[in-house]
Amino acid sequence: MHPIAAIELAIIDRLKRGMGRMVRDVCSYGGELDGDVADVVRALPCAWVTFGGVHKTTPTSTSRSKYKADGRFVVIVGDRAIRSEHASRHGGARSDEVGTYPLLYAVRYLLANQDLGMKISALQPGRIRTLFNTKLNDQALSVFGCEFDVSWIEETLPNETWPAPQSDADDTQLFAKYRCELGVPAPDWLTTHLGYDLTNTAVSPDVESVIQHEP
Repeated sequence: MHPIAAIELAIIDRLKRGMGRMVRDVCSYGGELDGDVADVVRALPCAWVTFGGVHKTTPTSTSRSKYKADGRFVVIVGDRAIRSEHASRHGGARSDEVGTYPLLYAVRYLLANQDLGMKISALQPGRIRTLFNTKLNDQALSVFGCEFDVSWIEETLPNETWPAPQSDADDTQLFAKYRCELGVPAPDWLTTHLGYDLTNTAVSPDVESVIQHEP
C-alpha cells in the first residue's frame, strides 16, 4: 500500500479509537461539505481526513534512488448547535454539542508527534483554518481544518528499467495487476565473493573467500 493511503487510514483509525463518542464518525473526506446542508448537519459532530498534497521532495542518497517526500494531511472537524454560534464552537449543555474547539484540541493532542507505527516522521501539527463559521436556518455551523505535516521515503527505479515484482507482498504487484510493462526480477543472491589486499599492492587479492547463501 502506498504511504499516502496507509497514513490516511492510520490517522482515521487512531482518531476513531481516541475520540470515541465525541463524533458520530471519523472517515475519509469525500466532498461531504459540498453536498446538501441537511446531510451535513445530520453528520455532525464529525471528523474527516484528507490528503493535502506533497509540498517538497528531496533526494536522500547520492545515487538519487531514494527521495524524502514532505506531505500534508488535513483533519476537518465540524459541529453544529441549535442554540447559538458560540455553542457550536465552545460546546453546549447537550452531550452532542461537543464544540469544534474541544474537537480541535482532541485531534491535535491525539496526533501530534505520533508516527502511527509506520516508517514515517512523527506528525507535526501545523495551521488551523476556518472553513465555515456561520448560521444556516436554525443551525449554527462551525467547521475547521487542522493540518499535519509528515515525511516518508520513496524508492525509485534504476534508469531505463521497469517494475519487477519480487513477491506477492511487493508494492510493484500493482503494475502486474493492471498488466503494465514489467521488468525481469533480480536473480537470487546466492554467492558473495570477498577479496582482501593485505600488502596494499592492488594487483591481486592476497586472501579470498566465498560465502554461499541459502536459496
